[in-house]
Amino acid sequence: MRIPLVRLLAGATGLAAASIVPLSAPAGAEESSVFQRTATFPVYLNTSAEEETAAEISAVTDDGETLVYTDSPGERLGFVDISDPAAPKAAGILPLDGEPTSVAVAGNRILAVVNTSADFVDTSGRLVVLDADSREVITTVELGGQPDSIAVDGGDDFAAIAIENERDEDVDDGDLPQAPAGFLAVVDLADYSVRDVALTGIADVAADDPEPEYVAINARGQAVVTLQENNHIVFVDVASATVTGDFSAGTATVDGVDTVEDGIIDPTGSVTAPREPDAVAWVGDDLIATANEGDWKGGSRGWTVFGTDGRVVADAGNSFEHLAITHGLYPEHRSENAGAEPEGLTYGVYDGVPYMFVAAERGNFVAVYDMTDPAKPRFTQILPVTNGPEGLIAVPSRGLFIVSSEEDLADDGIRSSVALFKLGRGSASFPTIVSDAPNGAPIPWGTLSGLTADPADADGLFAVTDSAYAQTRLLGIDVSGEPARITSSIPVTRNGSPVGYDGEGIFARPGGGYWLAAEGKPSKDVPNLLVRLDGNAVVQQEIPLPAEVAAGMSDNGLEGVTATGTGADEVVWVAVQRPVDGEDTARLGRYAVATGEWTWLSYKLESAPEGVTVGLSEIVAVDGKTLAVVERDNQRGTNAAVKRVYTVDVSGVTATATGTPPLAAKKSAIDVLPVLTAGHGWTQDKLEGLAIAGNGRVYAVTDNDAVEDATGETVFADLGKATDLFGGKGGGDGDGLATTGANVPMILAVAAAVAVLGGGLFVFARRRKATLFW
Repeated sequence: MRIPLVRLLAGATGLAAASIVPLSAPAGAEESSVFQRTATFPVYLNTSAEEETAAEISAVTDDGETLVYTDSPGERLGFVDISDPAAPKAAGILPLDGEPTSVAVAGNRILAVVNTSADFVDTSGRLVVLDADSREVITTVELGGQPDSIAVDGGDDFAAIAIENERDEDVDDGDLPQAPAGFLAVVDLADYSVRDVALTGIADVAADDPEPEYVAINARGQAVVTLQENNHIVFVDVASATVTGDFSAGTATVDGVDTVEDGIIDPTGSVTAPREPDAVAWVGDDLIATANEGDWKGGSRGWTVFGTDGRVVADAGNSFEHLAITHGLYPEHRSENAGAEPEGLTYGVYDGVPYMFVAAERGNFVAVYDMTDPAKPRFTQILPVTNGPEGLIAVPSRGLFIVSSEEDLADDGIRSSVALFKLGRGSASFPTIVSDAPNGAPIPWGTLSGLTADPADADGLFAVTDSAYAQTRLLGIDVSGEPARITSSIPVTRNGSPVGYDGEGIFARPGGGYWLAAEGKPSKDVPNLLVRLDGNAVVQQEIPLPAEVAAGMSDNGLEGVTATGTGADEVVWVAVQRPVDGEDTARLGRYAVATGEWTWLSYKLESAPEGVTVGLSEIVAVDGKTLAVVERDNQRGTNAAVKRVYTVDVSGVTATATGTPPLAAKKSAIDVLPVLTAGHGWTQDKLEGLAIAGNGRVYAVTDNDAVEDATGETVFADLGKATDLFGGKGGGDGDGLATTGANVPMILAVAAAVAVLGGGLFVFARRRKATLFW
């Protein structure tokens, strides 16, 4: 039964794991306790859109209604009113004299640690204590070094602060040792006296230069401290400020991961490396969990549960990486580094159920696990966020989980944000599409840049990948269940070898084979091509555009392909994204297969504000005389405005081969923007796929840009019945001919109103500059 909202359960099948147990995705949406995203709050709303901001580490006041975050580049704290989790509000900023690195709450006090170091050698920092209501400074405490993390014990009696005194990665290739050594500072919150706990002489690696990264305190007053580069874990009794134990985090061998940055997601490599944990959390009072990011020579691409004696209770193995691949969130361009890069981690008990939350800094997601059996953590769902999730806060008293993402890429249309999730009964609305794991490892995917119906399967589609990956692939999609599932992947080949087109459109021909729209890049002498493939995706023919048209094309060229008819009557249509030089309209191209003749129509694009571009990104034949096109702007998040489907009646206008093409009239059919914003995430820009399946329903998908300068979240949406959206017997105003490559005679009788999810990395001293790409 279809339901009013696209309600899709997270899950991943066949994930190879050592002790971490994945929850298999059910065949259909089922209700359970899940975390649903209620809002994504860009923190520039506390300042201005023109100013660089970051929400790195966050804390929540004792009443659970105000969030405090560190804004390192702005040297300030920011505040957000979260009394209504669905409508967070800007609540101001507080300037600080230095760079805040972490924040915590102790009763009615806010504790912010601030780095005031002159350089990597002359280190200093302070603890700033604020009244949570008035935000007035109560006191400041000098710390004698560069602070990183802070934790407060359960009785609000002590604060433990990791004084990292981090290494300079530009000195001796970042090798250790580098003075000064780090230590742990214990602050008595009654009188703000400080006791320093030396950590030298403990680790097996660079023992005289400990680099404490993260600290957490259990109910017994035991602090656990990670020495990341030293690959070591230390326990400290905070009341007495004494070291009580330690162990090496050890080395892990992880098979079945991608280790080569070659534009191909290939999880067949192996990593053997020290874990080098970053974040740490207590699991009760006797176990800890670490996010094994790696920062110097290590990183095991997952997370581990340890006993306090150092025994490994559970380890993620390759399952964390496989989750990223399954959900289209794997950053292939980070394969030679730390992959999805687990960095943040926290633990919370909600309604009696213990959960672990593990954040992928480069994959832009948080994986959630049921920790009822800590020896067998059970994956329950994945939460998509904006770039660089760093601060994780469990707020069980309000059923909230909050993520602060620090990367602020204004030039890429992505802003640092705070995402709020609320636990409740229902079905998870992310993911909307996942991949199967037919051979034990998930099918790699991303950049779904075009859709087409499978002529042989009423519930089947095909998608094509673009040039973000080195090899063009056709992905088979099963839409019979929720989430949609990628069930197959075949490479496009030419002369026996994989080929890398910029695939921007795909059409499955009813008689077999495919038409592929390959976008060119004239600035690099790469032509736009219409490519004919056989049923095995082998290139049979490359058809260039007419020379006079190609000469005027920009790098925003072919963006979609469809066809009508068969045999001698087959006609292929393509969409040209942006106007040809000298024209102010986009173009629709018509290619007569029998004669090889190209003719053209003009298409008037919507107007756009200065600095914003609008273009075509998909074309679908609805029936024998009606085309549907996707028209969109290149804006993300709060700036997204134009994400629409229009229909074009081509029966009353004759396409021409030369000169200025006649203008085809367009008619508004679907505004997809409400669909893209309904999930309360960062609105995706690249609405690039549209298809009418043989079941009579219309599907759309966004291109996730291979998780590079993009959130990576893919929205796959069932928009409803073609007859409702486009009219006519086959979905258009015509006679209902089966021209889409689908078997259309049986149309499902259930309509759906679709709601799907829309969507910072470290902040650098100098903000990255980039350009919005199509």
